[in-house]
Amino acid sequence: MTINEIQDEIIDEFDGLTDWMDRYAYIIELGEGLPEFPEADKTPANLIEGCQSRVWITADTDEEGRVGFRADSDALIVKGIVALLLRVMSGHKPEEIIGADLYFIDRIGLKDHLSPTRSNGLVAMVKQMRNYAVAFKALENN
Repeated sequence: MTINEIQDEIIDEFDGLTDWMDRYAYIIELGEGLPEFPEADKTPANLIEGCQSRVWITADTDEEGRVGFRADSDALIVKGIVALLLRVMSGHKPEEIIGADLYFIDRIGLKDHLSPTRSNGLVAMVKQMRNYAVAFKALENN
């Protein structure tokens, strides 16, 4: 699936949840479904600056150059938000990630329902994921 197809799928899922309490519950559920994040990766180097809660993101590439992200957070809602970002951006080539318009964030109303500090954290997470993609793209070109 393309990044946009995944985003459209997420938008459809959220369209079925009209109450924001249900949406928050779903976001928390998504976070609970993240794979176990190794304690060894919970380092300052992987910690996202600008987040109210602690968020760690790591990335690597597979043999075909697709980026795989792993993440964790100590806050339930944030862990769910990062799960959404991983779902959208993992498994794609660096150039796809770099050029992606992450419209699902606005379309599901997430930005309107986050505190300013959580919104800043969301921006910081997206920025870090794009930074990983830029770094992997640079490695491809060497």
